Amino acid sequence: MPTWVEFTAAAQVAQSRRTVTRKGKRTVEIVYLITSADARTAPPAILAAWVQSHWEIENRLHWVRDVTFDEDRSQIRTGNAPRIMAALRNTVITLLRLAGHHNIAAALRHHARDTGRPINLLLTA
Repeated sequence: MPTWVEFTAAAQVAQSRRTVTRKGKRTVEIVYLITSADARTAPPAILAAWVQSHWEIENRLHWVRDVTFDEDRSQIRTGNAPRIMAALRNTVITLLRLAGHHNIAAALRHHARDTGRPINLLLTA
């Protein structure tokens, strides 16, 4: 283990390279992973699956919460309220995905046009 790794449980450090396209420009990003799983438990294919799974969650949940619900600008910041609101947003996203919606923003607009739709979604989920 390299001396710069300050995590006591670290068993493995890996380097991941990924090609990213932003605004038509392709770049290669290099990221480093630190895990407590050893090389037998987490060979390269497993590490790659973990990274891909992480980004799937990031893109399907956190991005939707950040962009569609504008969560970063929420003024709810005290007590348990931020956690409660995050749980409610996650519940809405989950219910809409279970109902077959892929575009959460469009699904929210669809449900906002008829007050019976959100109730129906809750009752049929």
